[in-house]
Amino acid sequence: MSVLVVGSIALDTVKTPLEEHADLLGGSASYAAVGASFFSPVNLVGIVGNDFPGEHLEFLRARKIDLTGLQQVEGKTFRWSGEYMWDLNTRETRSVELNVFEHFTPTLPGAYTGAQIVLLANIAPKLQSHVLDQMNRPLFTIADTMDLWINIAREDLEALIKRVDMLILNDGEARQFTGETSLIKAGHKIRAMGPRFVAIKKGEHGCLLFGEGEFFSCAAYPLEDIHDPTGAGDTFAGGLAGHLAAGLANGGGGIDFARLRQAVVYGSVLASYNVEAFSLERLRSIKTHDIDARYQAFRALSQFEAIG
Repeated sequence: MSVLVVGSIALDTVKTPLEEHADLLGGSASYAAVGASFFSPVNLVGIVGNDFPGEHLEFLRARKIDLTGLQQVEGKTFRWSGEYMWDLNTRETRSVELNVFEHFTPTLPGAYTGAQIVLLANIAPKLQSHVLDQMNRPLFTIADTMDLWINIAREDLEALIKRVDMLILNDGEARQFTGETSLIKAGHKIRAMGPRFVAIKKGEHGCLLFGEGEFFSCAAYPLEDIHDPTGAGDTFAGGLAGHLAAGLANGGGGIDFARLRQAVVYGSVLASYNVEAFSLERLRSIKTHDIDARYQAFRALSQFEAIG
């Protein structure tokens, strides 16, 4: 059972207080697709220019990510440059060059339209809806978003979330979207707007998952060294989607809150690996047994016994 991932593919320049690297593989779809690929096959839809390095394409293919839906056109690939402050939580965008991504219209190959798990990574909500228009009744659809779309395309975003099963956004975006300071109120308010489930990412403080009368708080895996937080949220979303697809392929049935809780933890584990190096470099070296070992360690850290 494949996961369909649609989003941006970019070349990033990232600066932290200690290092700076240019022309890194980036973009929401790149991180999400690689995250999902640890659990299930992935079909990737995006666009790059003719300057996109072949080594990045080979890496994606090596992860068994199908690139039939990748458009490679004349021009330059989408480029983003950002700088992180000392706490690595605050980020400043230094430059954005949309290039070929400016006119990107996702077009699905026929074989992709029957995908059961769909991850609409962070692109304009109108484009996310365009993808859904081409789908043949997916079982579970996940959409990610950002503050830009809340500001300039709120109507499109509100229309989109009525069509998806799950919305993922971060804590600042949840507050911005709902006008609520309480994340608990914000999560319930977003659920009432359409999606059955809502995941609110809180960076180094974990994630909140909301269902119908159900709630789960997932801590973040404790790390001593963080090198580059770029793409952590996209890796989380991809790991979550991939784990859901693997569960359905192995055990059948539907997607309930219990299955989502486990997928959230696995997504958090993938994100914890992602931040340990720049770009997707850390995800190049880990194996499935590393993910399972950290998942078990994560579970052990989260358990406690009552006293008295």
